[in-house]
Amino acid sequence: MYSVRLWSVRHSRGLERIYNIANPLVLKLLRATTRLFGTRLDRPIAAIEAATKGFLFDCKMCGDCALSKTGMSCPMNCPKTIRNGPCGGVRENGMCEVRPEMRCVWVAAWDGASRMRGGDAIKAVNFAVDHRAKGSSSWLKLARDA
Repeated sequence: MYSVRLWSVRHSRGLERIYNIANPLVLKLLRATTRLFGTRLDRPIAAIEAATKGFLFDCKMCGDCALSKTGMSCPMNCPKTIRNGPCGGVRENGMCEVRPEMRCVWVAAWDGASRMRGGDAIKAVNFAVDHRAKGSSSWLKLARDA
């Protein structure tokens, strides 16, 4: 998973293109699904999201996805779950202070964001994660909030 996560950051620009094309279509499909079936399909949809994003980004299903803002690097992979930038303990070589064998999630995020057209979104401050949403689908949240 870790190598795929790094691959996703290196290919953040292409993944951003796919996201920008697919996102409106997926949201329309999810809205229609919700109108037809209510919440009965929430668990299978969340399972599909977890499998897809888990493979590509090592997603932790926090319920408030920031991948499109963080260079396709999931900030929830940070051992300290820091949501708005590196903790200050990043080693000189860009590795994590807690897990020295892992590249800092935020070093990777800035690298990925620098490749994206919408990379400036990384500068916006994200709210703290509402841990009550852990395990829930951010796709469904976006579809229902819009």
